[in-house]
Amino acid sequence: MSLRVAVQMDPLERINIVGDSTFAIMLKAQELGHELFWYAPHDLSFAEGRLWTMGYPVTVQRVEGDHYGFGEPRILDLGKHVDVVLMRQDPPFDLGYITATHLLERIQGETLVVNDPASVRNAPEKLWVLDFQQFMPPTAITRSLGLARKFLAVHGEIVVKPLHGFAGGSVFRIGEDGRNLASLIELFNTGYREPHVIQKFLPAIAEGDKRIVLVDGEVAGAINRVPGAGEIRSNLAVGGTAAKTELTAREEEICALLGPECRKRGLVFVGIDVIGGQWLTEINVTSPTGIVPIDAFNGTDTPALIWEAIERRLAARAN
Repeated sequence: MSLRVAVQMDPLERINIVGDSTFAIMLKAQELGHELFWYAPHDLSFAEGRLWTMGYPVTVQRVEGDHYGFGEPRILDLGKHVDVVLMRQDPPFDLGYITATHLLERIQGETLVVNDPASVRNAPEKLWVLDFQQFMPPTAITRSLGLARKFLAVHGEIVVKPLHGFAGGSVFRIGEDGRNLASLIELFNTGYREPHVIQKFLPAIAEGDKRIVLVDGEVAGAINRVPGAGEIRSNLAVGGTAAKTELTAREEEICALLGPECRKRGLVFVGIDVIGGQWLTEINVTSPTGIVPIDAFNGTDTPALIWEAIERRLAARAN
C-alpha cells in the first residue's frame, strides 16, 4: 500500500539523524514506497471549511549534512491530498501545539492523524499518568510553597520539575534541608502559569530511567537511560547514555494495563518512563523518542511496526 504522508515536525536541518525517531520513521516510509511531505505546525491554515498547509515533497537519506532534499512546495488540503498526517513536532506543549491539535482534529474523518490529536491534547505526559497512580512514586501537582514544604518533610528528598517540561529540562533535586526550595518555587511560579510537579526523589535513578516504547499498545522494546556523572537526569538529550535492558514483571504489568488504553485513544506510538523497574513517571505521547537505540540493541525494526499499525488502522477505517 503506497501512502501519501504529511509529516508535521520541526525543521529538518536541526535534527540529529543518528538518533532521531521521526527521521527513522521517515526513512522506513520511503523504503516502503510512501510519498513524503514536510510542513511546520505554524503553516496550518483553515479556510473555506478545509485544512490547508504549504507542504514540501521531501526525500531523506542517512548522510550527515545532506540528509534531506525538498521538492517544489505544494498547497495541500490535508483532508483530501494525503492519507496520513504524522504529528511529530517536539514540545513545548503550549497554545501553539494545542491549537494544531484542534485544527488536525477537523480532518480525522478523512485522514488518519498519528497520534490522534484529541488524545494528544487530553493526555499531557505528566497529567495522564495520574490515571495510573498505583504505579507512580508519591507525587504532587502544585504552585504552593506550603504544600511543597510539607511534601519535603514527609518524603525527605524531592524532585521539582515543570508540568509541561520536556527532554529533562529544568529538573531540580532538593535535599532534606530544603535549601533553595522557596527560591525555586518562586522562580517556577514566575516563569510558569501552570502548577509544577513535585515527586519523591528515587535513588534508583542512579541506575537509570527505562524508556519503554509501545506501538499500538504492544511493547516494541526498551532501553535503560543512565544519567551522566553528577546528574539525576537520564534523558539522552542532556547527556544520558543508552543501555540494553529487559522488562521487569512490574513493568510488564504496567504495559498490560496501558496498552489497551493507548489503542482505544488512537495513540499509536507511545513512550513510557519507569524508574527502578517499578515507578511510572511519564507517558509520552507528543513526540516520543528512543526507537533508534532500541532497534540497535535488539536487532528490531520499530519503524516497520509503526507503519504496520498505521496500515491496519487505515484498513479498518476503509471497512
